[in-house]
Amino acid sequence: MAVVGQVLQSEWTKIKSVRSTVWTLGLALVVTVALGALISAFSSSNFERMPVQERVNFDPTFTSFAGMGLGQLAMIVFGVLVVSNEYSTGMIRTSLAAVPQRGTFLFSKIAVATLIAFVIAMLTSFVSFFVGQSMLGSHRTSIGDAGVLRAVIGGGLYMTLIAVFSMGIAAMLRSPMLSLGILMPFFFIISSILGAVEATKKVGQYLPDQAGHKVMQVVSVDDAPYGPWGGFTIMVLWVAAALAGGYVVLKRRDA
Repeated sequence: MAVVGQVLQSEWTKIKSVRSTVWTLGLALVVTVALGALISAFSSSNFERMPVQERVNFDPTFTSFAGMGLGQLAMIVFGVLVVSNEYSTGMIRTSLAAVPQRGTFLFSKIAVATLIAFVIAMLTSFVSFFVGQSMLGSHRTSIGDAGVLRAVIGGGLYMTLIAVFSMGIAAMLRSPMLSLGILMPFFFIISSILGAVEATKKVGQYLPDQAGHKVMQVVSVDDAPYGPWGGFTIMVLWVAAALAGGYVVLKRRDA
């Protein structure tokens, strides 16, 4: 246990000493809140002009999370940089020489980074919700309404899992450029296309972000064959698979 404690301490020191990782978390919060507020204000001002079906299915909670689509990209960058920075600088050889237990090294790093991402993600989710509701005026909802608190907490968990999933992928690929080159277009373009096109929609529903979004919705407007926590479980399985892959690669390959 003493070794684990020392490794956790060293990983905390590494993360807080790298400015880029700290900046990406701040960017995730600012972008998510600002964009969510902007879209909430736009939705409020145009509510009466919406088609009847859109007004009936209007989800004020999910609307305040509209910035998460962009904010999650900053969480992806954070997750990738936390793991792959050491590979790009060559520090990974020194780290593994100091901590030869590779499982302890990897999961201590991920545990510290996950805790930091969780705190920022929860803060982002709650601030986005309350700022977004203030912009929605008479169309707002309350944190005490049915399903709203679950959705707000789910928003924080979703962003945390996006960061952890990125850590697992970065541990497998070992390169920040390669990891970002795959994750960015996947979450920003490919997943959205697969989820929107009728021929691939059923497959797209099981991708990590598409399934994870479900836990942030209070009003369900899609035909997904799972509920909020079912979608969240699917996302957890994706994250577990990414972490397992990262561990196997680290265990079997030289630094």
